[in-house]
Amino acid sequence: MYGALKNRFLDWLFQPRARDSISVVLGQRRVYMLPTRQGVMFGAVLVVMVLGSINYTLGLGFILAFLLAALGVNAMIHTYRNIANLKVTRGRAQPAFAGDRAHFTIHLENAGNSTRHAIGLTQDRKHAIFVDVPVRGTAPAVLDIPAQRRGILRPGRLTLFTRFPLGLYYAWAYLELDMQCIVYPRPADPPLPLPHAATSADAGTERGSGQEDFSGLRQYHVGDPPPHVAWKAAARDQGLLTKLFSGRAETELWLDWAQLPPQMGAEDRLSHLARWVLDAHAAGVSYGLRLPGEKLDLDVGEAHRDRCLEAPALFGQERDS
Repeated sequence: MYGALKNRFLDWLFQPRARDSISVVLGQRRVYMLPTRQGVMFGAVLVVMVLGSINYTLGLGFILAFLLAALGVNAMIHTYRNIANLKVTRGRAQPAFAGDRAHFTIHLENAGNSTRHAIGLTQDRKHAIFVDVPVRGTAPAVLDIPAQRRGILRPGRLTLFTRFPLGLYYAWAYLELDMQCIVYPRPADPPLPLPHAATSADAGTERGSGQEDFSGLRQYHVGDPPPHVAWKAAARDQGLLTKLFSGRAETELWLDWAQLPPQMGAEDRLSHLARWVLDAHAAGVSYGLRLPGEKLDLDVGEAHRDRCLEAPALFGQERDS
């Protein structure tokens, strides 16, 4: 209860600012600092020590109290310096499936002459990761955020903080980086069987991707199926080449929204289409995708798989670049 009230108060006190761009430097105006519970207790003990020394005229008590006070002031300075002037740059966020955790990478760059220790990063103030940023170096911080539903996932407001070196002070800065990841629909389990594939009479000759007679080699293109790569030629230092075949045409598979049972809901349809895309990619066949108002032509490869998973993920939503 106390933690929830505290978080609401901090959100009200430090209103979200405009979304940052690719990177941001944590200058003086962006870093906040307050004493922790241990810091408050430390200050209370100092007050008691000073009052006791005054009451009993203890010179050594004054010396000890002032030494500890100086230690507290130095800890405050070092806590601020540990986070100030860090450069925060957004990284890439890999796509995830609904129900999994999305990984957002943030790069922390230290241009100073001292290592930044125990820099924490959190989204919900409950789970945090900690990294050390070396002198004149960069350290990645990877934050896991639950991907609860398909579509575009933004991390929202993040908190970068530190309590180094003594834990007496809590220094933090809010981040609102312009970053996002795509959350694919959760693949259906158990899946429906793949639709029946068809063959094209001319596809094998025109594309050079039939399956019967070897007809030559060409330069490797990204997305070519691994079984068609001429690995023996690569072992002879001839570079990556792809084997061409003629004869029977390649198998063509259409994954169509209309092929699913009519009583199935939209989200279930998208889940089954995502499963079909993964199964078709694993089978190495040429496949296309049909959605209401959208069509992806026949192709193969990882890039095509990602496009066919992205289409159901963003189905019915506004696409944000």
